[in-house]
Amino acid sequence: MEDKLKLISRYPRSRDHILLILHELQRHNPRNCLEPEDLKLVAEYLGIPLSQVHDTVTFYSMFSLKPRGKHVIRVCDSPPCRMAGSTSIIASLRELLGIDVGETTPDGLFTLEVVQCLGVCGVAPVMMVDEEVYGNLTEERLREIIASYRERSGKEAG
Repeated sequence: MEDKLKLISRYPRSRDHILLILHELQRHNPRNCLEPEDLKLVAEYLGIPLSQVHDTVTFYSMFSLKPRGKHVIRVCDSPPCRMAGSTSIIASLRELLGIDVGETTPDGLFTLEVVQCLGVCGVAPVMMVDEEVYGNLTEERLREIIASYRERSGKEAG
């Protein structure tokens, strides 16, 4: 817990910094999620009710209370993306990864999520892997993107 307190103590004790603090804690968790003790720590650090921290975490899709893969894939399924083919992109990812939406691959590398808007409708269909946005997706491009993440992770492990 001391490590986590040291991590967040770089931020002023102001509710204005809650999102930054939560991102910091999640980013440094190998399970890519926020643990119950993280929420309690943030509430105590900022001097706000635990319920406010929990409400913040559950409001934003970028946060998770359950463990996720090393890389989180978020596919936009808003109307513009759906019209551009996001439904087939989601189906292709489910097949390529061997998991359903909301699940994590057995090797812990990917978690697949569907979101309502990534804000880049002009290049629909769109997905985000961690912080990287990929637009104008095709099935072939999906295979290349997933392969590049698998390759990088293989090199990191070796």
